[in-house]
Amino acid sequence: MQVTQVMFNRPEDMTAQLEKLRATAPNFLLVFSSIDLLKEVAEPLKAMFSQAIRVGCSTAGEISADGVADGTCVVTAVRFDKAKAVESTTALKGMEDSREAGHRLAQQLPKDGLRAVLVLGQGVAINGSSLIAGMTEVVGTGVPITGGLAGDAAAFKETWVLNSNGVSNDQLVCIGLYGDDLSFSHGSFGGWSPFGPARKVTRSDANVLFELDGEPALDVYKRYLGDHAKDLPGSGLLFPFAMLGSDHNEVGLIRTILGMDEKTGSLTLAGDIDPTGFLRLMHANTDALVDGAEAAAQSAKDMLAGDGSGLTVLVSCVGRKLVMGGRVDEEVEAVGDVFGQGAVLTGFYSNGEISPFTGNAECKLHNQTMTITHIAER
Repeated sequence: MQVTQVMFNRPEDMTAQLEKLRATAPNFLLVFSSIDLLKEVAEPLKAMFSQAIRVGCSTAGEISADGVADGTCVVTAVRFDKAKAVESTTALKGMEDSREAGHRLAQQLPKDGLRAVLVLGQGVAINGSSLIAGMTEVVGTGVPITGGLAGDAAAFKETWVLNSNGVSNDQLVCIGLYGDDLSFSHGSFGGWSPFGPARKVTRSDANVLFELDGEPALDVYKRYLGDHAKDLPGSGLLFPFAMLGSDHNEVGLIRTILGMDEKTGSLTLAGDIDPTGFLRLMHANTDALVDGAEAAAQSAKDMLAGDGSGLTVLVSCVGRKLVMGGRVDEEVEAVGDVFGQGAVLTGFYSNGEISPFTGNAECKLHNQTMTITHIAER
């Protein structure tokens, strides 16, 4: 397996940088980019690497071997010696189509020998939980699915996805990975702390929260946010919800707000919530988030039989980036320290992270987490 990476922040530098990837003769390319550069790079990639799978998405920050950047394009070329990659893509017709879109994506992947799936989706008008549920219904719970939902620098207005046909604002794309020599490991961890009382979900519909304790959910949320409420929905990234079961115990999932409706007093979350459960607000500090990233990386490395060399894909929530500010590189550095010099890091800050729970192949949509996917060949 060979992995090569380039990064640029100006269109005029694109061709010279992409030329550096030719010698790799990649099977697939991963592209994480600002929206403007993502639109610019699609056609040059197609012209130069027509035989390779080309997938990626817009971001709220790009992750590379050099750390975290904004307004750049990071292109990572991967050539397998033994494993195989297959692309699948579909249009998302609306949030209510999320589950069926998951079915369509997964049904395009040959089942024989499927070891793992890496999926990228648009990150605004989507129910990530339903997307994953649809995929899992086709491939089964024994096939790990990882990836994330595209970002748009925390604007929550329009995101873009790249597949081998080009760039679109309504697409989902995934890569199915095959082969007995494939090594695929994963980890996920948060680092957020709960505060305030648990609130009963008294009315919800899938990922739309209407009421908490019989009150409009938006009213309750604004009351807790205080001065931060004027900056919604963006400020919601700083105060996600922890999902609790009917027994008030945390279920390990966090939900971020994607939007709100003043008329109905509702909040639209990135994934489904338990209509019989409870929600509790959370907050974080930088040290806890960096520790969480390190824990996620260690979980992924503990699954490995090798030395950690290969490709390490980091998908971290834009909310974590906002909390950490100028210290955001620290969580990427923590991951790099765990895997060592043999791993090439790539990834992005997202509107939702997709990964199994640690030690469990069943995939879930996460928010406000750092998720790690490590891909190598034995």
